[in-house]
This record gives sequence, C-alpha cells and structure tokens, in this order.
Amino acid sequence: MIAKDSDFVFAPPPQLAWARRVLIKPCAGYPLPYPVTTSPKLLNAVIRGIRRISNADILIADGTPSGESIYPVYQALGYNFHHVLMLDIRDSIFIEVQNPLTEFYAVESFWVPNVVLRSDFLISVTPFKVSGRFGRFSVANLLSLLPVSKYKKGKSGGWGTLRELGIEKVLADLYFTLPFDLGIIEAHQKFFYGDDPTKGQTEDYGKILIGEPHEIDLRASQIAGIECQHLKLISEGRPQLED
Repeated sequence: MIAKDSDFVFAPPPQLAWARRVLIKPCAGYPLPYPVTTSPKLLNAVIRGIRRISNADILIADGTPSGESIYPVYQALGYNFHHVLMLDIRDSIFIEVQNPLTEFYAVESFWVPNVVLRSDFLISVTPFKVSGRFGRFSVANLLSLLPVSKYKKGKSGGWGTLRELGIEKVLADLYFTLPFDLGIIEAHQKFFYGDDPTKGQTEDYGKILIGEPHEIDLRASQIAGIECQHLKLISEGRPQLED
C-alpha cells in the first residue's frame, strides 16, 4: 500500500491484535534527523495504530554502527514515547539461528538478539534511502539488529565481516532468517547518498509505503528506478521454503 504521508494513519494488520509483544525496528544509527533516520512522528503514528487494537507490550530496538550506546542517539532524535520500552541491541543476549535456506547465499547462521525471537510481531520502519545504485529499505534496515561485537572487522566497528561476504547476499539470507511481518518506508523524501550514510541529496515524494517487507521494498526499488540484487535473490530463494 502507498499512502500520502499527510493522510497516513497506521492501520495494523488483523494478526497484530493477537500479539503480546510488538517489536519496532527503526533506522536510528546516527544522531541526525529524518531522512537519515526514522522520524519520531512516524513512530508515534505506528504506536498509536497498535494501541487502537492491542494492549501488547511495544518495544523499540536498534544498534549503532560503532557499537556504542544508542540511548544518546534516541535522545537526540526525540524518541520519547509513552509506555514503550526502548532497547539497545548491544545489551541483548544473542542466539545463533540457522538460515532456513538449505542453499544459503552467504551466511549459514546469524547471531540474533533474543528480543527479536521473543516478540510476536516485527515491524521494520525506515526512510526511503538509496546508496548509489543500491536500495536500503525495510530489509536492509535489519542489518543493525546484528551484534557489531561479533561481525565487526578490526577496530572500525560496523559489520565488516559480513560485507566481505557480499552484503546483497547477506541481506537475502537475513530476510529468511529474521522474517519480519511488516515493512514501513517513510518516503516523505527520497534520500540519495554515497559512501557517507549521513550526507546526501533529498527529493520530495510525500508518500508512506507499507506492506510485506520484500514486496514493499520491490515497489520502492521500482520507484527509485533501481534493481536491488538482494530482493532478486529473495525471490529466487523462496521456492526452497516451499519444497
């Protein structure tokens, strides 16, 4: 679904009403406002929509590329929500989860935070971001759920060991290993950047995209006029789970 951002009211899918714990994964790795990160306005809209149909516990969780505490970032972004538990991924217990693909692309298993595994409904909320010719939408937003402590290369932080394997293949594997229920792309503006994810050019668009993460990311890539390899790999990998 694509809606005007000015008219957007989050109407959760019916299955969310049965959830006891809902995890919202924003894009919040840097202390810079939208479109570098997910806006508090959109997160508030999502929280209000959940509250209309459910008394579930609502959690917001993310991690920084540096591996440092994310709480100062939350504060800088104005993430101050009533009755919502704010979590730093680095404080989680991590559990090794097998990739369900028998013929995986790059990663046989991932270290996944237990807060994800213990949640009943998972939502990825991210800006509309394009890095060169690569779309960075709701599936790519999941990367920062992984522990920097286990995947960094040297002292630089980040997920360098995964990037060495080919990040597009890694993202496809991650989609299957961490199956999120819903993707929301905040496309009030399109954000185009190069090597530095904190600096780029914007283009007004005025939309919100919402749907199953792979499907909505495909729609976003069409809007951006790009082809995302990890989305193509996801399409090719799906038959493995149907056998």
